Amino acid sequence: MSDKHEAQPGDTYASMIPYIVPESLDLLRGPTSGVVDLPSRLDWGPHRTYDLASVDDAIALYSKVISEASTQDDLTEFLNRDVLVAIWQRLRLPRRCADLWNQAFPQLTTAG
Repeated sequence: MSDKHEAQPGDTYASMIPYIVPESLDLLRGPTSGVVDLPSRLDWGPHRTYDLASVDDAIALYSKVISEASTQDDLTEFLNRDVLVAIWQRLRLPRRCADLWNQAFPQLTTAG
């Protein structure tokens, strides 16, 4: 699911970013452990490797993937439902992005 819509007068840049939200959290079957290397389309910084044994790394990886994903495949390849639920409240996401995910999955608002 994508939230693409036509620009309206008064819209800001932030209100036009097309965030991707999965149809179901059950589709998120990415890794739960190990080291994950993100492709440059999701993380263009010099350090694109994240160790899921580190909570801080997991938070950084999930924040990047959720806010930068351009396809459902980006979400399903790198995110895992159980990890997401465990760290959701600690993610650093743009407000509109978090709102879209919380609307689609109200259970996230009480997760963690």
